[in-house]
Amino acid sequence: MDTSQFVRIRDSLLEKRQALSDWFSSAREDEKRLRLGPAVENQFAAHLQVLDTAVEGAQAGTLGLCSVCHDTINDGLLEMDYTCCVCLDHLSEQEMRHLEHDLELSASTQRTLLAPSAPEVPGVEYAVFSRPAQYIGGDYFDFLQYTDGAFGMAIADVAGHGIQASLQMASLQTALRTLVPDSISPAAVVERINHIYNHNINFSSFVTLFLGRIDPAAGVLTYCNAGHNPPILLHNGHNGSQAPVVDWLKPTGAAIGLVEGSPFYAETIPLHPGDLLLLYTDGVTEARDPAGEFFGEDRLVELLAAHHRLPARELVHAVRTHLESFSAGQPLADDTTVLVCKLQ
Repeated sequence: MDTSQFVRIRDSLLEKRQALSDWFSSAREDEKRLRLGPAVENQFAAHLQVLDTAVEGAQAGTLGLCSVCHDTINDGLLEMDYTCCVCLDHLSEQEMRHLEHDLELSASTQRTLLAPSAPEVPGVEYAVFSRPAQYIGGDYFDFLQYTDGAFGMAIADVAGHGIQASLQMASLQTALRTLVPDSISPAAVVERINHIYNHNINFSSFVTLFLGRIDPAAGVLTYCNAGHNPPILLHNGHNGSQAPVVDWLKPTGAAIGLVEGSPFYAETIPLHPGDLLLLYTDGVTEARDPAGEFFGEDRLVELLAAHHRLPARELVHAVRTHLESFSAGQPLADDTTVLVCKLQ
């Protein structure tokens, strides 16, 4: 590997480390807990240490040397995983199969934004609103279908704004559209995506992601939440209660690309006709009024409880109208996305 290649890799790693350090230094404690999910700060520190070790290797010219034969590891392999320390000739058969799958997925990554298709889903009514804070945003939502036909929905928020966040979001979209149709497990898909991105040189930040699947026939929601703002599930008084019951779908794993050694779990919740699922990005709860007060989670729940019997499209419009009224016409500080699913 020539000197210019080492410099490029080092600069990419330093950019990623700086972005993560800046986030950790400026983030509120509640935001740190949310993004880390069940992971602990030591795992975030371990991720920074892995980056530091890779930077030192790039500066010393030792990054990308095979620990077996001491030859240079393929550049493409090193870009996918800067911790790689074994060249292709010394990978096991199983490792080669995993690598071939990762290469196929990386090769299919697009650099254009694709509008999500809107499938007809018997038993599910849904609507969405999304608006970037700038011309190009880092929010992402999509509708997907698992290999068994179950309806999937995703919402994600790439840390940062502008073209870089947009490109990383496009890459995430392609990964999800490649992996979900071959799976029945949101947790397995999220874990696979984290594996692909966590040590990728070109992935310079982190992404929060909620990936769910609804099976209307079975009446269940299964989800994996990677450090994303917890969606709200309102149960429509099916247990004899007149008031809706609120479930917060809290993180079951850390945000993608944020820590070392964090597993991803799935949770399953029963659904009933009339139940309402709201997915959103932090541009909703962190919208501010002229006095600087956040819109917050409590206001969002009160709004849903008051309007939960509305059709999905009208409910999305109600959320949008209340946000605009609350912020009194102030410019958006962050990208804003709201996605509503109602069980019929």
